[in-house]
Amino acid sequence: MEIKLVGSALKTEQYPKGILPEVAFAGRSNVGKSSLLNTLWGKKGFARVSSTPGKTRTINFYEVENSYYFTDLPGYGYAKVPLIMRKHWTKAIEEYFRTRENLRAVVLIMDSTLGPTELDIQMINWLKALRPDLPIIPVLTKADKASQKEIYSALNRSKELPFKIEPILFSAKTGQGKDKLWKVLFHLLQGKTPL
Repeated sequence: MEIKLVGSALKTEQYPKGILPEVAFAGRSNVGKSSLLNTLWGKKGFARVSSTPGKTRTINFYEVENSYYFTDLPGYGYAKVPLIMRKHWTKAIEEYFRTRENLRAVVLIMDSTLGPTELDIQMINWLKALRPDLPIIPVLTKADKASQKEIYSALNRSKELPFKIEPILFSAKTGQGKDKLWKVLFHLLQGKTPL
């Protein structure tokens, strides 16, 4: 699979100029966003995985197969990042969602051992306010580390939220959920309504 980083931005003028269909990936800091992207691409270490939360500090645009963009957004909710920087990120991400007309969906990554957190719910409400018609794909990562009880709880709580797409259980370690997520992504990248 051909992937290239085509830009890192915090302002609209820094975004790639192409009009390829695009999917954004959002999640709390340290939720496994980079691991999920690397698993989808089959490229270990391409999206930088860090043990330090809050490392992604720009909006990173990856061009995949010369056909679409995957956009890696800064993780939200990491307390050790200075408040002024968090406010700067919030402004940058809000601007991104308001201006990217080629955006087809947002993959919202949550931890299956925790289920949707208060921060995840805030993100969902914020997205709904900014782009009411934009599909949100809920993905519960670290499924290999979660107990059956945690998974059951995470799925139940996800069903109470305004998702039109069924939550996908995902594991970067085992590959669980990879094919299912690709199927949903391809569907939405082609401009079709959610499955």
